Amino acid sequence: MRRLLLTIAAVLLSSSLFAYNKHFEELFKDGTLRIDYTFMGNAFEQHVALREMSYTDNWYGRRINLNNVPLKGNGDLTLTDSVSGEVIYKTSFSSLFQEWITTPEALEISKSFEFTLLVPMPLKQSVATLVLRDNTGKESSHSFTIDPTDVLIRDRSKQEPLPYKYIHKGGDSKECIDVVILAEGYTADQMDIFMNDAIATKKEILGYQPFISYTENFNFIVVMSPSVDSNVSVPQARDWRDTAVSSNFMTFYMARYLTSSNVYDMYDLVTNIPCEHFIILANTSTYGGGGIYNSYTLTTAHHPDFGPVVVHEFGHSFAGLGDEYFYDNDDDNDNMHSLKHEPWEPNITTLVDFDSKWADMLPYGIEVPTTVTPERTANYTVGLYEGGGYLSKGIYRPADVCRMRNNTAERFCPVCERAIEKVILHQSR
Repeated sequence: MRRLLLTIAAVLLSSSLFAYNKHFEELFKDGTLRIDYTFMGNAFEQHVALREMSYTDNWYGRRINLNNVPLKGNGDLTLTDSVSGEVIYKTSFSSLFQEWITTPEALEISKSFEFTLLVPMPLKQSVATLVLRDNTGKESSHSFTIDPTDVLIRDRSKQEPLPYKYIHKGGDSKECIDVVILAEGYTADQMDIFMNDAIATKKEILGYQPFISYTENFNFIVVMSPSVDSNVSVPQARDWRDTAVSSNFMTFYMARYLTSSNVYDMYDLVTNIPCEHFIILANTSTYGGGGIYNSYTLTTAHHPDFGPVVVHEFGHSFAGLGDEYFYDNDDDNDNMHSLKHEPWEPNITTLVDFDSKWADMLPYGIEVPTTVTPERTANYTVGLYEGGGYLSKGIYRPADVCRMRNNTAERFCPVCERAIEKVILHQSR
């Protein structure tokens, strides 16, 4: 009986790994399908609509781990074979829309947001299913069939790319993780300034572990994307500017929150350029920015804290890390996280499902909540320190200091380092 059970288990395991063992070339063309979506709704209901699909030659994303993701995110897109139902590709993400639905404004009105995903072009008819999750885990979904012969898939393969340059090349773009750096609010005459800022960005990120240990897994690509106007829009000063991705401060009426809702424009700027992750540098000295998992990092390039901030925001957009800082005044607390649910971010926990986080990294006998001491702070000692994810109570972080909490921190905490490494290994050979 035991041998029979082992045999059955082996068969089931073999079946579940079917897409893992298939070569990329058996499932996909060497091409990229761009899927433009519209997310719409409010705090009570969310909807997804397909806007357009387009095609370019070459696929620069991962060719391994095709049907699994390193973390859950606020949403995911799954491609399944229309006939067999086999999962052939999956990716996870978050979006500005999913943050907006937690704001007070979303209790009063509905809005729509742009969102774009790049997937490898399937060889056969496939079903694309996109799922959005709110902060309580409630889901909304949208499915449609991808027909690779569909004449309404716009062909962008002959479009001339903008000028671009590798400033760090770890290897072939089809094997490495391609990080594109876009210029925002730099005029054509300011491209030299932008290039220097981009080089500084690359040096900052590759100066932290675990990126230091995996420099050969990354390419950093600068795309010359000039703006009509210099600087970026500041709505609170009634100052609107014509820039490459139309970013602005005052996102969600928060003065320092600098984002862009013009996601389609971002992808237009990198057409026929290797791209998996965005870093958008804003030509301003005003403090601000944001990072959204598998969407983009956008940060100001000329503030004195630019270095630690761009690394922090890239921690959000690349590895899905959550903010570890918090507010002592409950009136300032954010509503992004529900204390009744475990957040998907790997470096914060409500203890609802702590075993899925860093329980295996806790030192033996450490108290919960963990007391902050000078020795623990200096040594980045892993524990369960109360306060994180904008809330002073009910959410816990792994260390007292970390790049995801403090601009003065010299490194990511061990939990964040492990989370980043997990994404690197998932995405590259």
